[in-house]
Amino acid sequence: MAEPVLKIENLVKRFGGLTATDHVSMDIRAGEVHAVIGPNGAGKTTLIGQLTGEIRPDGGRVLFDGRDITGLPVHRRSAIGLARSFQITNILADFTALENVALAVQAHAGHSFRFWKPAARDATLTEPARAVLEKVGLGARADIPAASLAHGEQRQLEIAMALATGPRVLLLDEPMAGMGPEDSQHMVAILAGLKGDVTILLIEHDMDAVFALADRITVLVYGRAIATDAPEAIRSNPEVRAAYLGEDQDA
Repeated sequence: MAEPVLKIENLVKRFGGLTATDHVSMDIRAGEVHAVIGPNGAGKTTLIGQLTGEIRPDGGRVLFDGRDITGLPVHRRSAIGLARSFQITNILADFTALENVALAVQAHAGHSFRFWKPAARDATLTEPARAVLEKVGLGARADIPAASLAHGEQRQLEIAMALATGPRVLLLDEPMAGMGPEDSQHMVAILAGLKGDVTILLIEHDMDAVFALADRITVLVYGRAIATDAPEAIRSNPEVRAAYLGEDQDA
């Protein structure tokens, strides 16, 4: 059994009288796709924010390779190998796909954004950028402005930008959001191709995608992790079905 690369211990976050994460504990094993599911308001995005350092927890710890990173700022977490793709597309619309990814490579390398020397002309940036675009199926769209890409392609581009930082753990917040069935299937294929190369923590409402990709699933309900198990065990868990999956299937 692979050792956990990311470990969450009793994570608590309160917003006034609302407990968004209620003593959440889970571990993410190296190389796995670990999905987090739950109804709206379950605390999933708040959990991701605490893992990336954008939200400071009120209690508990986050460990990365055994190191306590609970107090580390966002940029330090990115530097040690945590990358996030957002629920809402976060790209530079006026730049080409290649330029977006090249700038992500450049930022991770610790260089300033040298706009007077376009990143797209620097082979040390464009070569790894093109390789990442190929990996997410955008190799032929490298020179297209991001604003002209279809919605699904923009989500692919955002994942490419995250991958360009060389993460050990990729945190994906609803990568299928707003997609139709065809685009969702395409994204599932892309993420399946990344399995084993990078550890993935996936938050997603598309249950077909979750069950196709996940090695293990954690279910959050009202801020609590009520179960963590293999997909088929989660599918048949009575508490999970009553709290979430049963409602979803009856909808």
